[in-house]
Amino acid sequence: MMRCLVVGVALMLCSVQAAQLSIDIEHRWEQETVELSESWHSAGNHSKLSLSRIAYLISEPVLIDQTDQRHPLSDGYALVDVGANKTRLNFYGVPALRYHAIEFSIGLSPEVNQSDPAKFAPTHPLNPILNKLHWNWQDGYIFLALEGHWQTAQNEGGYSYHLGNEPHRMRIRLPVSVDLSTKNAWLGIDFHLDRVLRDLPFETASSTHVRPGDPLALSLKERVEKAFAYRITTHAEPQGNTPNPSINPPRAFVGTPYPLEISENFPLPSLPLDYPLTHERVELGRRLFHDAALSRDNSVSCLTCHRAEHAFADNRSLSRGIDQQPGRRNTMPLLNLAWKDRFFWDGRATSLREQALISIENATEMDASLPEIEQKLSRHPAYPSLFKAAYGSREITAERIGVAIEAFLLTQTRFDSRFGRAVKGELELSELEKRGLELFFTEHDPRRKQYGADCFHCHGGPLFSDQAFHNNGLAIQNDQGLAEITRRDSDIGKFSTPSLRNIDHTAPYMHDGRLATLEAVIEHYRSGIHRNPPLAPNLAKHPAPGIPLSDEDSAALIAFLKTLSDSKLNPHP
Repeated sequence: MMRCLVVGVALMLCSVQAAQLSIDIEHRWEQETVELSESWHSAGNHSKLSLSRIAYLISEPVLIDQTDQRHPLSDGYALVDVGANKTRLNFYGVPALRYHAIEFSIGLSPEVNQSDPAKFAPTHPLNPILNKLHWNWQDGYIFLALEGHWQTAQNEGGYSYHLGNEPHRMRIRLPVSVDLSTKNAWLGIDFHLDRVLRDLPFETASSTHVRPGDPLALSLKERVEKAFAYRITTHAEPQGNTPNPSINPPRAFVGTPYPLEISENFPLPSLPLDYPLTHERVELGRRLFHDAALSRDNSVSCLTCHRAEHAFADNRSLSRGIDQQPGRRNTMPLLNLAWKDRFFWDGRATSLREQALISIENATEMDASLPEIEQKLSRHPAYPSLFKAAYGSREITAERIGVAIEAFLLTQTRFDSRFGRAVKGELELSELEKRGLELFFTEHDPRRKQYGADCFHCHGGPLFSDQAFHNNGLAIQNDQGLAEITRRDSDIGKFSTPSLRNIDHTAPYMHDGRLATLEAVIEHYRSGIHRNPPLAPNLAKHPAPGIPLSDEDSAALIAFLKTLSDSKLNPHP
């Protein structure tokens, strides 16, 4: 089964409501604001810790007025994610009354938790691509994720606390003083993480993951419910990090709408509104993608490094561009990109159109001047007419080139795999593949007698990628990854998490192609992890040298990974 999406240019404008309440949540350790991965805190028991992830889902927020009447707020869901700078909640249409209390849940009702995550709009807090809190095919959402690193005088490691499932839903009630009878209000709430994490036995209990009856999870739930505190209310207009999405203004619609085919199990993607997908733009982008005229000397095209038969990778350790120059990194596949918002291994591009233009100008890729490419294509016998069909005029600009290539790449969706058909009940996996599936989606937590491979934390969900950046324990050489963009020491060695779909077709692996086979990849995770400060907490929580997996486990994982290959891999010619 698949769905077809058509995005037009009409936008709905909501009328201004009578009252707005904005809530800012500050995350504190005692009285200090927590900086992710940048600050260490005394945690008792002669230990200290840092936090690298703070993310949770809020539901059922209610204001309680002076007569104890309850007033639900907006649609009832919000995402808080410190790393994504989502710490402000805006509620509109709030009755203009005085309120003395607020309540909200961290977590979801059983009905919502077990509902289809693919139904939520791209900007909805419950869209799993947006919140990165829905990883497994069997379980529901993670309600709260707290991750980081700990140190003692003798040892160090990572911790990963994930609370989900109904027994771990948390309900918070705070006395407040909010008067919305005359104007909008801004409310400040503190989440005191020291009340949650202090004095925990990190060395013996470094993780918990939605298992019923886990005393650590229940203790964390009780601590969270007591960790929020009302701080302040002001009635000036809210300032600061009020969301202000940068959406380019819509243009007059030109062309024939293109229905994007996606799996019924995929979340809804965020497609361009300024240049909606059209058949004409997709066809222009397909032609540009294959055309060596985009390079300085007409010798290489996008297809040179992104081969259809290799899931738009090239099976080289390092890419090769113009004059056969080797690049710095391995060529990334270009499939199912409508769900990404950061591109390249280091995330330096925030859109596919930007990625395309960067590659055209890069000295070791296509080494072209964009003004010269504009002139070259303007003199071409076919391109001016193709641009007119795609945009309404014969003008050829770098922006239009990038948008067209973006349109073509957005249509390259692949989801027909053996695993997908097994999920739908159309076939049954082998016993070895089933064992690999179990290992993939099971945490390795000997305390709870769980002996999985922990793959799903970074490679969960229908896209088999969390679309984030992680340091996965590779020995760091000359490439610092995300840190080269952010200039943060805590980002050293972090690279984009690739999707594992079609992984059997995209060898060699890692950002520099250093691992030639899937067997070598599994061996890295079970015996080759280099411990360093930015190491992902879900790897750092394991003792050196890695996740203890047997040869049989390795074989099962590889068998499962091969079920993720698309049976119709070759894209449109």
